[in-house]
Amino acid sequence: MNIAALFLAFVLALPATVWGFSFTEETQKDSSARQAKASTARAQLSEPCRAKIKGQRIALMIAERHQGITSVNASNQGDLFHLLNSRLQGVGLSTITQGEINARVARAEAEAILNNDPDAALAASKKLGASFFLKGIISARSGANKMVRANEVTVDINLTLSDGSGRVISQVRATGQSWAGSDVIGAAMSVLEDEADSLVARLYSDFCARGK
Repeated sequence: MNIAALFLAFVLALPATVWGFSFTEETQKDSSARQAKASTARAQLSEPCRAKIKGQRIALMIAERHQGITSVNASNQGDLFHLLNSRLQGVGLSTITQGEINARVARAEAEAILNNDPDAALAASKKLGASFFLKGIISARSGANKMVRANEVTVDINLTLSDGSGRVISQVRATGQSWAGSDVIGAAMSVLEDEADSLVARLYSDFCARGK
């Protein structure tokens, strides 16, 4: 065995800690971060919420934003709606079904609401009997990762809870990456599945504290 081969064998035999990295340490850090996040969510969900506030209906609307243009496509975004809607209902909040929203609010009107048109929000709140709107805006950037020679998409999810007059009550955000290529909704689902509990807990806390 030549000197180069001996050196390579020696390097490969060195423990990961010599290089300043430990799989065990990284796993412990991830576990601690998850535990801290779960603890924060439990504390937020344990905050008192008046029955009068908790029973008011929330209309959830989701859209994608590309180059500043917001568009609604319920057929593509149904899974996202159901994921968020079920989590909101799971913490005791009163929400409106997607079918009811689609039946009573035209797509153009929904897009106007998502673009912060107060007149559209007021009109829709009367049609739906909704006191609040939870607007979910999904923005994505896709491109090729040269290191692994694969397409990836970076997704930002912004959730804004406001009342019928447009007063903002809560804003939360999640971001993440996926090897989903151009599948923005698939990437957004992956991000939401990881972050939904924390996002909903924050929304719940703000809703109970600031809603009227």
